[in-house]
Amino acid sequence: MTPPRFSSNNITFQQELKKRINAYFEQNNIAQTGNFALYLKAIILVSSFIATYVHVVFFYNPNIWYIHLIESILIGLLTAAIGFNIMHDGAHGSFSKFNWLNTTAAYTLNFLGASSYMWNIKHNLIHHTFTNIDGVDDDIDARPFLRMCDTQEYKEMHKYQHRYYWMLYSLLYLYWVFFTDYKKYFSGMIGSMPVKKLKISDHIIFWGFKLLYVGLFIVVPIIFVGFTPWLIGYLLGGLISGYVLSIVFQLAHTVDEAEFPVPVQPANKIEEDWAIHQLQTTANFATKNKIYTWLFGGLNYQIEHHLFPKISHIHYPVISNIVKATCQDFNVKYIEYPKMKLAIHAHVNHLKNMGIKK
Repeated sequence: MTPPRFSSNNITFQQELKKRINAYFEQNNIAQTGNFALYLKAIILVSSFIATYVHVVFFYNPNIWYIHLIESILIGLLTAAIGFNIMHDGAHGSFSKFNWLNTTAAYTLNFLGASSYMWNIKHNLIHHTFTNIDGVDDDIDARPFLRMCDTQEYKEMHKYQHRYYWMLYSLLYLYWVFFTDYKKYFSGMIGSMPVKKLKISDHIIFWGFKLLYVGLFIVVPIIFVGFTPWLIGYLLGGLISGYVLSIVFQLAHTVDEAEFPVPVQPANKIEEDWAIHQLQTTANFATKNKIYTWLFGGLNYQIEHHLFPKISHIHYPVISNIVKATCQDFNVKYIEYPKMKLAIHAHVNHLKNMGIKK
């Protein structure tokens, strides 16, 4: 599918919103990037990951095997937390005002087994521009197992997708690390979008980190722990990480109230401007829960993130008030679920509706 164009009819809303957000940072003399709170969080998460890895690999005791399982789960949770809080901001250039620090933060994804190069194209360039547009946004393409919107082909198994979705979500991390990155690398495509030609340094980084991951998380643990304990612990951590990563991102876009706009043909044009489109296709959840906000890297403020991806998630709780007020002034829909369980219900209900043949 050829990427569609966006309308410029309602550009006034976007201009006013940017004006108000910029005024907030200028008047308070605050940088839009990360601050001490973010850097401290990064240190806590990375240190916790390293400490847990060292203990689970080099201090394994088969007599207290349950500690191994608990630490494997913790590694899975920390993997997701590092992705949400460090990698995500770094990849968007919002972790720090220093480019080298943003690159370092983004490269935590490579260290954890996935490719930051492929992520940048899939997430930053495609998903953030063409959110919920079937045929372009690869994030809503889980075919043939899941049907995320009306324009996707219906299969009989989809009537049960609201019951088995969690199993597929759990496989995300392992599938990502061992399959989808390679598929994108060798095919040169992400969905219907071509991958920009990689430079020699990009190839070296891609394969270098893939080999490093295999060494650190497969070879070394098997040597020190043994194959079976490693396999159980690795799968447990990978499945936990996959589910957490999946559910947080899915609650932001595939819920009851979110829309899946279809380009008007033959002009291949979205009827709304880009900012309105983001508000139609994105939802917030549990924004009053400080624990979720801390762990999820502010991605429960998904609306603010999509409108201002260059602003660090540390600032989302404050600027969300500005975004809400502007939406009210312009009579623009702002989708928000006050509790995470309500957002999960809305997601499951959406899957259930998509599993009904029409």
